[in-house]
Amino acid sequence: MDELITQATTGDVRRRGPAVAVLPIGSFEQHGDHLPLITDTVIACLIARRLADDHGLFLLPPITMACSHEHAPMAGTVSISAGTLYAMVNDIWRSLESSGHPGLIIVNGHGGNYVLSNVVQELNVTGPRVALFPVSEDRARARAEAELESSSAEDMHGGEFEVSLLLHAAPHLVHEGIEEDDHSAPKRPHLLTLGMAGYTTNGIIGQPSLATAAKGKALLDSFSRSARAHLDAIAVP
Repeated sequence: MDELITQATTGDVRRRGPAVAVLPIGSFEQHGDHLPLITDTVIACLIARRLADDHGLFLLPPITMACSHEHAPMAGTVSISAGTLYAMVNDIWRSLESSGHPGLIIVNGHGGNYVLSNVVQELNVTGPRVALFPVSEDRARARAEAELESSSAEDMHGGEFEVSLLLHAAPHLVHEGIEEDDHSAPKRPHLLTLGMAGYTTNGIIGQPSLATAAKGKALLDSFSRSARAHLDAIAVP
């Protein structure tokens, strides 16, 4: 993780001047027996680091625990409340704003962080300065460009998408046996009520057996291209 977390000094930031910040937000939750609890945080950091490098952004350290309540019965999962995550993001943006940073891109690595949509909408009432990334259109484009074989409905948790990114940039985190963890549950109408335990016994919903490092690289390449439109939307030159 050392290469994913910023090691910039205050002098580095002072010499460059205020820049758009990028904040990775992940989770600390189960990803089956063969992926680490920090999977979502690692993925958010991978994307955030790529965006920072390609677009000259101010990389922030990740928020590593978020809203994973749907995984609560499964060992190792730790959550914070939606209100706490809301307050953290709000406070981080206010601090950045007071320091002269012109914008913020939030890279969300966990689908259960629903509250991020609300905080971003509210922060932009006085003008577009904060973007949530990737949105569904970005993910759909990345999946198509990387030629993923599973659909987004099938590939919900610990499947082709996530494992491909890890195989590309952090293969040491993918443990032996992941290719045997495929589990199908494309329809989840009561997920908010039953949680993940209502739809999977091994913690996975997806097909990790389809993952490749090449697909992971293509996903990151696509996300870097898609980010430009979000920077434009928050009026950052």
